[in-house]
Amino acid sequence: MKLLVSVVMFFLLLNCFATAQTLIRDSCKTAAAKDPNLKYDFCVQSLEQDPQSKTATTLSGLVLASTNNAASKAINVKGIVETILKNKNYPPGTENASANVHLSAALDEPSTCEDGFKEKHAISPVTNENNILFQKILIPLAFTNML
Repeated sequence: MKLLVSVVMFFLLLNCFATAQTLIRDSCKTAAAKDPNLKYDFCVQSLEQDPQSKTATTLSGLVLASTNNAASKAINVKGIVETILKNKNYPPGTENASANVHLSAALDEPSTCEDGFKEKHAISPVTNENNILFQKILIPLAFTNML
């Protein structure tokens, strides 16, 4: 009897893993087909390496897992930038025009975030933070334009 229960449990676990893998691959395929910037292979690889994604059983579960994954990466990048700024170890060839381009691109992000909520007829929980971020990006952009 114990053997039967063990075999059944094994197949249930195997089925859950296969279901999560199918969900990841199908979701990445659909998303990549709709957005030319999204690379299917990267999507699958990053989600299959994430323990939270591997246990997701719904698209909502993948949204949560991939959001956490992106937030972790953003924190990692922030740490790298802080280290560069702290050590004043700027990459060779850093110039004002390049900084201006990157800051201008970053300036669009808070409003892009807000637009996403508006498109869904939802209220953004981070409007104040986005407004502050916009202003904080605008300061160095204005300064680089003064150089």
